[in-house]
Amino acid sequence: MVNKHTVVSRDEWITARKALLEKEKEFTRLRDQLSDKRRALPWVKVEKEYVFQGPSGKESLSDLFEGRTQLMIYHFMFHPDWEDACKSCSFWADNYNGMIVHLNHRDVSFVVVSRAPIEKLNAFKQRMGWDFKWVSSFDSDFNYDFNVSFTPEEMEKGQMAYNYTVMQFPAPEAPGLSVFYKDEDGSIFHTYSCYARGLDILNGTYNHLDMTPKGRDEKNLSYTMEWVRLKDRY
Repeated sequence: MVNKHTVVSRDEWITARKALLEKEKEFTRLRDQLSDKRRALPWVKVEKEYVFQGPSGKESLSDLFEGRTQLMIYHFMFHPDWEDACKSCSFWADNYNGMIVHLNHRDVSFVVVSRAPIEKLNAFKQRMGWDFKWVSSFDSDFNYDFNVSFTPEEMEKGQMAYNYTVMQFPAPEAPGLSVFYKDEDGSIFHTYSCYARGLDILNGTYNHLDMTPKGRDEKNLSYTMEWVRLKDRY
């Protein structure tokens, strides 16, 4: 619901809009500066061998680069015991189909990783009409090492390492994004990961809603994405 709003002349609106534009430009400059600092972060060499189950069989982390030097992995919440994938991660994933071809042409491969077995991933991907690459990390430590899956012991204690702190998390799986680089010698480096609200920028729907009069309109919900459904269940 939109509360009663100030209504002004076009000239008054232009004046107010120009004032906001200055703030938007400041935000853009700050975002560019932040992106520079993100790229300046030190890297960590990936020493462990990770094996994933893909549509055509087993693949290493190196294989997921598909000949490119940069790799983005979205950590998609899909526990092996769940029948459906996370509706919120699905909300994010609905943005992916059209962008990947453009990422590829900037030397970036994009892969989605979950712990659910490949058969579940393939079936859910077909149901949602997605065509991005989705692989299973069920037989590896990958999700645990990148702090997006939690053991039963961690769940019982309520002490999960997530978003660079120790906290309680309501599920055994969590969302995130990790970025990797592979050099000419084939060495792989972890360059960046983000979690929680750090993922907002990846969601085109949210960024569009932020420009509307009602915005995300989530303040009166029991939790922020309570309204979200799998797209075939609206």
